[in-house]
Amino acid sequence: MEVFCSLSWTHSISPRLHIPHPFSVGETNRFRVICSAAQSQKANQMTVSVTGATGFIGTRLVQRLHADNHNVCVLTRSKSKAETIFPVKNFPGIVIAEEAGWKDCIEGSNAVVNLAGMPISTRWSPEIKKEIKESRIRVTSKVVDLINSSPQGVRPTVLVSATAVGYYGTSETQVFNENSPSGNDYLAEVCREWEGTALKVDKDVRLALIRIGVVLGKDGGALAKMIPLFMMFAGGPLGSGQQWFSWIHLDDIVNLIYEALSNPSYKGVINGTAPNPVRLSEMCNQLGNVLGRPSWLPVPDFALKAVLGEGASVVCSLFPYTSIKHMQLRFNIYCLCRFWRDKKWFLQKLRNWVSHLSTLMLKMHLNPFFHRIL
Repeated sequence: MEVFCSLSWTHSISPRLHIPHPFSVGETNRFRVICSAAQSQKANQMTVSVTGATGFIGTRLVQRLHADNHNVCVLTRSKSKAETIFPVKNFPGIVIAEEAGWKDCIEGSNAVVNLAGMPISTRWSPEIKKEIKESRIRVTSKVVDLINSSPQGVRPTVLVSATAVGYYGTSETQVFNENSPSGNDYLAEVCREWEGTALKVDKDVRLALIRIGVVLGKDGGALAKMIPLFMMFAGGPLGSGQQWFSWIHLDDIVNLIYEALSNPSYKGVINGTAPNPVRLSEMCNQLGNVLGRPSWLPVPDFALKAVLGEGASVVCSLFPYTSIKHMQLRFNIYCLCRFWRDKKWFLQKLRNWVSHLSTLMLKMHLNPFFHRIL
C-alpha cells in the first residue's frame, strides 16, 4: 500500500563521526586527527535524566543514548525493575535512581526527558481515570520543581516532556496540527493539565512538548495487543474501521526526542506522528498480509465498550493528526516498508507465543489446536 512507503530519510539524525583513511603525511597527522575526534566526541557528550525509562519508548531511548556514549540517569520508582531491563553488564555506567535520588541526577544533567505515565489501554474506572491523570501530573510536577530549584551552573537547559495527540479531542472532519485548539473530552483535559504542569519550568530552560500518537514497534506497544488476535484468525479492525490511525514508528519517536535534546530549533509543541495517517481498516489489512492471516473479524463498538468501558473512546474515535513542525524542522519520518520487512522476526516470535499458549492449554486439558495455526 503506497501510503506506507511514501517517505524516506533525507539525512541521518546525529550521524556518527567517521575518521578518514590514513594520511600519507605520516603517523603524526593520524594521531592528531584521532585526538581531535576524541575531544569532539567528549564535547558533544550529554548527561540525560529520563523518567518513564522502563516503558516502551523510554527503554529504546536509553538504549540509543547509551549506544552513543551519553551519560544516562534512569529516574524510576522501582530500582529492581530498572536493573532487570538495564543490567549493569550490558549498560555499564548507567545510573539508576529511585525518587530520593532524582535531585542529585537532575542537578548536573544537560537535559531531562519526561515520559512517565500510567498506560491508558485499560478499562477506565473512576480510580483508573484518576491515576491516569495523577501519574502524569505528579511526575511532571516533581521534575519541573527539581529543575527549577537546581542552582545555576548545574541546572538542565532542556526539558523534553511527553504529552499526547489526545490533546485535540475528536472531530468528524478536522485534521489536527500543532496550532489546533484543545478538545473538551477526558483525554484532552488530561493533556492540558499535563502540558500546563511542564510549562511551569523556568523560561531559561528550553521546553519541547511532544504530542505522541500510536507508537508501532516490534517489541510492544499497540501491535503486542493486536498480533495474538490475528494469529488466532480473529483479527480485524476495531469499531467501524474508518477511524484514522495516526501512527509513528518507535525508532522515529526516539529520533525525534533525541534530536530535541540537542537541537535548539526544537521547542514548543511538536506532534509525534507520521505525516500520512491511514484508516484503521487499512492498517489491519496490512498487518494481516504480513502475518498471513485474514483481517475479517471487526470488533464491534459495543464489545469494545464492554471490555474497556469509557476507554473504548480511544480506539472508536481516532482522528487524523499531522505536523507542520516536521517540515519546518526538516525532520522526516521513516516509511513503514522497513517495519513490515520484519516479517521473519514476527513469525518466529509468534511461533514461540503459540507454542507457549499450547503448553498452557495442555495443562488445562484443552485441545491444543493452536499447534496447527502456523
